[in-house]
Amino acid sequence: MPNAVILDAQSLGPDIDLTAIRDAVTHLEIHQQSTTAQARERLADAEIAIVNKVRLDAETLSQLPSLRLICVLATGLNNIDLDAAKAHNITVKNVSAYGTASVSQHTLMLMLSLANRLPRYQADIADGKWQASDFFCLQDHPTLQLAGKQLVMVGQGELGSEVARLAEAFGMQVTFAARPGNEQNDQRPSLDDLLPSADVISLHCPLNDATKHLLNKERLAKAKSSLLIVNCARGGIIDEEAALEALRSGSIGGLAVDVLPVEPPKDGHALLDALANAEPLNLIVTPHNAWITPEARQNIVGLTADNIRAWQTENH
Repeated sequence: MPNAVILDAQSLGPDIDLTAIRDAVTHLEIHQQSTTAQARERLADAEIAIVNKVRLDAETLSQLPSLRLICVLATGLNNIDLDAAKAHNITVKNVSAYGTASVSQHTLMLMLSLANRLPRYQADIADGKWQASDFFCLQDHPTLQLAGKQLVMVGQGELGSEVARLAEAFGMQVTFAARPGNEQNDQRPSLDDLLPSADVISLHCPLNDATKHLLNKERLAKAKSSLLIVNCARGGIIDEEAALEALRSGSIGGLAVDVLPVEPPKDGHALLDALANAEPLNLIVTPHNAWITPEARQNIVGLTADNIRAWQTENH
């Protein structure tokens, strides 16, 4: 069996059992974090690199003659130079559908929280408005009953389909939009056709040239003033600054994102500034943690071990 190195085990979070991967290799070397420069040294004698977010670029791969397999502990492959890997006969395998239950649960949580104006009412309670009220409840922020409302889904993969199933349990009417950039060859209605009647939009598509700023200023201008937007896909699919301005002006009703274009957002972001300034908005930002249930993170380990065994079968 081959030797393997995990470059950024910390990305899996605490209390994760790596036994399944250990059993699939001769030796497993574990590093909690690695830079690209450190990866070149740490992978010098490895046949398998196991990585989540560490960038393995063309220069790095060219210096690793022993490397034969890269296992990505995620679905996205944007941190791997795939052309260089192919040129050096390095197989690249990812994991998918490991967190369907986790991410769909988080998506519905965000949707329900926006619909019930949770950010606004929580702020009111913190400000003492309920405590000082002459009436038994607060009704300053009209909530949205999801039953009978139109949910537009962008992305009909396993995750999008599961979110749709859960939304239907609340009585929502679900419509999937045509794949962005391929509307002419798709029998489903386009996002532009669906947007004016949408009550909620949930994004579950990859970030690419066709989806970057898919929800931009022009499209947001066509939306209902009550529209709720949820993004648990990738930062940048929404033009977040345009969405924030639409939220501030009352042109949309709510915005919740689990992702931002740069993560972690060390240089800040307009949405984070709005939260820090306690602006009175129906706005939620979560720290890219829709996927982090222990069950989902442990599933990544099992699927990665499966990828290693499948590669060994294919090549021996």
